[in-house]
Amino acid sequence: MKTHTPADGVPFWPTASYVIVVRDGRDAFMSAMNHIATMRPEVVARINEEAIADGGAPIAWSQDVHEAFPRWLASDGSVATYLASWWPRRTEPNVAFVHYNDLKADLDGEMRRMAEFLRIEVPSDQWPGVVERCTFEAMKARPDEIGPFEFAFIGGVDSFLYKGTNGRWREVLTDDELASYASSVSDHLSPDAARWLEEGAIASGFRP
Repeated sequence: MKTHTPADGVPFWPTASYVIVVRDGRDAFMSAMNHIATMRPEVVARINEEAIADGGAPIAWSQDVHEAFPRWLASDGSVATYLASWWPRRTEPNVAFVHYNDLKADLDGEMRRMAEFLRIEVPSDQWPGVVERCTFEAMKARPDEIGPFEFAFIGGVDSFLYKGTNGRWREVLTDDELASYASSVSDHLSPDAARWLEEGAIASGFRP
């Protein structure tokens, strides 16, 4: 089961395995903005109708980066608060953390680590093909196997799986916005968690 739910909203069973996948919050925000910009209006309307029916408030959908950023930063859905909810469980034997940067840097190695964690055996002669099918380019070329993107996003898979790159925020977010982000991260995360969130295990030398 895939979910964006923080740890306090997910049942925790010793017999289940939990893989926590995280990306630098600034990169995650830029990806979210792309999704908002390409989401079909009828889907947006339905999501807000369901939110209201559940007793919540409609989502303030804005395609203006500088209007949306402080709202995203203050929300419980921001990456720092999500990671903070799972971080205390990092020593549990059935919990593993994966960083997007590490997948980009060493997909083969990270997949082998996850296969071992999940006790999945893949024949050695099949392994190269398995890794190749999990690259960004290969997934984008097989949208029908991944999900029904057309119903939610204008442009389908080309909109949802947009670029898969990091650092687009560098030319977009202002110095004040970056300072606010850094402050939020330090408010929610310890220094080692903050370092891992920004860099991943390979670059930082620290693995949760």
